[in-house]
Amino acid sequence: MNATFKIMLVAWVAVLLAACGSRPQSLILGKWQAESAVKLTAEFNEDGTASITMFGQTLRGTYKLNGEDELEWTMGGKTTKAKIKLTETDLELTDTSNRTIIYRRKGDG
Repeated sequence: MNATFKIMLVAWVAVLLAACGSRPQSLILGKWQAESAVKLTAEFNEDGTASITMFGQTLRGTYKLNGEDELEWTMGGKTTKAKIKLTETDLELTDTSNRTIIYRRKGDG
């Protein structure tokens, strides 16, 4: 009985750690609209691809999250990193020049 309890405890801890680690990755998925005068949208897909649309032009690339506070993305052959603050409804990106763009989650419609 004691061995069974230990195995279940280890399995439960592993599940919790996996859930915590995947949280930012699952939160970033979907479409985001920038809160700015410029119409700017970003979309992050589960397969690690992303797109940015501005002035009707779409640029496609890839992204990855480094930990819980850094987004690294490659668009048009250029890789950039930004600090992120991420919730279910808000995505805040701050680049290395300390410029911040705030996005709001966009509905499916």
